[in-house]
Amino acid sequence: MTDEKAIGEELASWGKVAMLETIGRKSGKAVRSAVGFIEEDDGCMLVAAGSDNADWVRNLRANPHVSAMVGDKSADYNQAIELEGDERSAILVALILKYGTPAEGLGHGPVFRLMRPLESAPGGQ
Repeated sequence: MTDEKAIGEELASWGKVAMLETIGRKSGKAVRSAVGFIEEDDGCMLVAAGSDNADWVRNLRANPHVSAMVGDKSADYNQAIELEGDERSAILVALILKYGTPAEGLGHGPVFRLMRPLESAPGGQ
């Protein structure tokens, strides 16, 4: 495991970042990536990338099913909605405020709202 992956795993175990598990668009294997996040009250998770070419972004676009682990909690998401305009900008600002100056590189990549299946969302049937 590279140092970067080990650091991401540790930060995810502390609840500081989310460990996303996407399905490799070429390999079909599970791929894990540490990302900054914001959880919404309805169970959605907001995430952003610093580049359109990030592997997790390309995997998510190919297959929107993803799981995320934060601390000792995990959740499955079945939709990844790419956000634009004012909503995208507001989420980028919120992530930069949450994570500080290094997060400013986020403006160069996409922003996603990850949505949970209705039956597993808080208050779902």
